[in-house]
Amino acid sequence: MILRCFTALSLTCAVIAQASSLQVHLQRTFTHSEEAKGVAFSPDSKTLATSSVDRTVKLWRIADGKLIRTLMHPIGVTSIAFSPDGQSLVSGSYDGLVRIWRLSDGALTRTLRGHEGTVWSVAFSPEGQRVASGGEDKTAKVWRVGDGALLHTLRGHALNVWHVAFSPDGQLIGTSSFDKSIKLWRADSGALLRTLTGHQKAVVGFVFSPDGRLLASGSDDSTIKLWRVNDGALLKTLTGSDHVYSVAFSPDGRWLAGGGREKGAMGTLWKQIAPQAVRGKRSATVRIWRMPDGALQQELAEHWDDAWSVAFSPDGQWLATSSEDKTVKLWRIEKSR
Repeated sequence: MILRCFTALSLTCAVIAQASSLQVHLQRTFTHSEEAKGVAFSPDSKTLATSSVDRTVKLWRIADGKLIRTLMHPIGVTSIAFSPDGQSLVSGSYDGLVRIWRLSDGALTRTLRGHEGTVWSVAFSPEGQRVASGGEDKTAKVWRVGDGALLHTLRGHALNVWHVAFSPDGQLIGTSSFDKSIKLWRADSGALLRTLTGHQKAVVGFVFSPDGRLLASGSDDSTIKLWRVNDGALLKTLTGSDHVYSVAFSPDGRWLAGGGREKGAMGTLWKQIAPQAVRGKRSATVRIWRMPDGALQQELAEHWDDAWSVAFSPDGQWLATSSEDKTVKLWRIEKSR
């Protein structure tokens, strides 16, 4: 079967591609003592990092699931990212600090201070010389890794900055916010280039496509939207989830994963008031769509609660998902044509 790719949505230079399918199978479960927040794969796809409200970042060996190292924090850890060379890891925390760790021995090498309130998201630049962070103080900040200098403070959002990311070429920084918008900034100067509007509620997570041409955003309005980066045009809207907290492209750009809350599921408040109503019920909190046509490929229903983060491994063989149920699931990816 031959697919005619949409020109505006093309993720590669190919115009015609064979139809393919993907199946994801649960391989392993990692646990934290509290809510699991972030997941990140090392650049060589051999290590998985997970962060949690339990004040830890844990490093797991993917081959056998062994815990390699635990990085202790004084308070819960919201987000994590590996450096491009795999030698360092950056973490954001509820205490408003950004920390950079040396992974060979687990040493804390630098602490970046400047945010007022929780740091919700952190990201390394593609060349590894800068770190971006977004926080409760409605700003994103860009830091130089070498000496910890604050290079830029990105102001313009009206509410919390929930997610930050560099474009694959390092020229842009994207930020998403509870104010329902995504903003694109010049990474070299911090100048605002463009604001993407169209979501009806908070934009919790977003991701650039591997070629940098598209941006996918997930929102509390129960949609994922696909945007063209160079002019901000809205290309497609995907539905099926309730709140969407995190999105991730596969390395080849052919698949998009989204994590959040199952449509119709009870919110956190109701889970606290009536836990017996949801105990023992698995939720389809992770979904995978085929690109560029947006066809729903698979629903993953192994978590017992909201899925906070999703990530593909750089080699395309694994998918990791974290959840409020205190677990991180590692899924094996099988593709066929």
